[in-house]
Amino acid sequence: ENPRLTGALSARGLMLDQLVLRQFRETVEPGSANVTLLAPRGRPEGYFAQWGWTAADGRTRVPDNETDWTVTGGPLAPGRPVTFTWDNGQGQIFQAEVSVDADYMFTVRQTLRNSAAEAVVVLPWARVRRERTPQTLGFFILHEGFVAVQDGRLTEITYSDGRDEGNRRRAQGSAWDNEAAEGWAGLSDKYWLTALTRAEDGQRLRTAFRHIPDQGVDRWQVDIAPPAPQAIAAGQSAGFASRLFAGAKEVELLDRYRDQQRIQDFDKAIDWGWFYFITKPFFYVLHWLGIVTGNFGIAILIFTLGLKILFFPLANKAYKSMSRMRLVAPKMQEIRERYKDDPAKMQAEMMALYKSEKINPASGCLPILVQIPVFFALYKVLFISIEMRHAPFFGWIRDLSAMDPTNLFNLFGLIPWDPPSFLHLPVWAIIMGVTMWVQQKLNPQPPDPIQQKIFAWLPVLFTFMLASFPAGLVIYWTWNNLLSIAQQWYIMHLDKKAQAARPPAQ
Repeated sequence: ENPRLTGALSARGLMLDQLVLRQFRETVEPGSANVTLLAPRGRPEGYFAQWGWTAADGRTRVPDNETDWTVTGGPLAPGRPVTFTWDNGQGQIFQAEVSVDADYMFTVRQTLRNSAAEAVVVLPWARVRRERTPQTLGFFILHEGFVAVQDGRLTEITYSDGRDEGNRRRAQGSAWDNEAAEGWAGLSDKYWLTALTRAEDGQRLRTAFRHIPDQGVDRWQVDIAPPAPQAIAAGQSAGFASRLFAGAKEVELLDRYRDQQRIQDFDKAIDWGWFYFITKPFFYVLHWLGIVTGNFGIAILIFTLGLKILFFPLANKAYKSMSRMRLVAPKMQEIRERYKDDPAKMQAEMMALYKSEKINPASGCLPILVQIPVFFALYKVLFISIEMRHAPFFGWIRDLSAMDPTNLFNLFGLIPWDPPSFLHLPVWAIIMGVTMWVQQKLNPQPPDPIQQKIFAWLPVLFTFMLASFPAGLVIYWTWNNLLSIAQQWYIMHLDKKAQAARPPAQ
């Protein structure tokens, strides 16, 4: 037990197979159960860490899943380690000293003392094992599955890809492992992580991913070990020290472990995405705003407004281009109708119109392209951030990381009926759809009638698409649309005044 964890180590098999996160609950309800991260082997939700040895010489008796260890000390707490001891009756004594810090990091020091007359050869190891494939969200912007950093190279393998790769490796008879001087490896969920790494500098590490099919059930394992078995002479001892992280993927905590315990790129356990260099700074700003305002939703609104101000000149250029295109749309349509049988003449007249009106059709594209990585990075932060989990906004939004619970199809709770998921249409998604429709009306319409019909249905499509998204993302999208509408309307207003002030053509 520590301020953030409570759980149990099993003396049978030397496993950490019960772990509850004391500061996180399953739902927003006050009486909701705390999040259970690890559970005993044999259960459908079985998920545990284990430490052991393999007899590389084929004759040394080593502990297994049914071994009962002798426990000294306890209960395990910061500053109070627990020691597990087992005598194999052949002159070897196995020990594992387990300690835990005040957060989510366990350190295990495995030692074998050889009192026999001849040398033994063993391989100490640590592993994390999952007895079933967990339910995943399946969003393309979120990684769930195997994750590792090995000598500075980030590896992310989803469960489906892991199944395919595991089957391929078995068919080829090849190992799925890697040796590195630095790094870590584990299993990642959206908010939670179990990861193994070395506990001593200068110790090379062999890491293996394993997909284990068992009677139609997929089991998953990550294990670490020294690069080669250890030969322990008579009267000598040898060991292996490892660390296990088991807890929440909190950014500042992972950064601290990375720096203080020199765990290479440990912060990349959070799926920051391609735009890591802007996504992570965005998180720090949002997190600070959330602390200052006391409301993560308000932080989203303030930060989005700040981005809009930052990109105001670029957006203005794009909106001016769209506004002028909208103003000359009738002339463009007239040229299309007049020269519909002469494409070359039509193109020439269009270019002449662009020149006379001082319009560059492509000028609105570059500013928008520049902003795409920025807004995608913000979208990513809002989606993956554990700080947004169970964070309330106002009114009925009690959890920004969950979808808006209201629904048009039961009149927002007035009708006692729970519609199917495909009929979920909440308030914030409807507001977002309306803002998207208004924004679309401000833009110049496509010349092709079929394209016009497709674009007309996009707000409806996006309304239903975003209905199941986390409320925080829908609120961000809606607010961003409203700011864009205000800016676009302002530019159109100025352009109309400028057009009205222009002297009539001679």
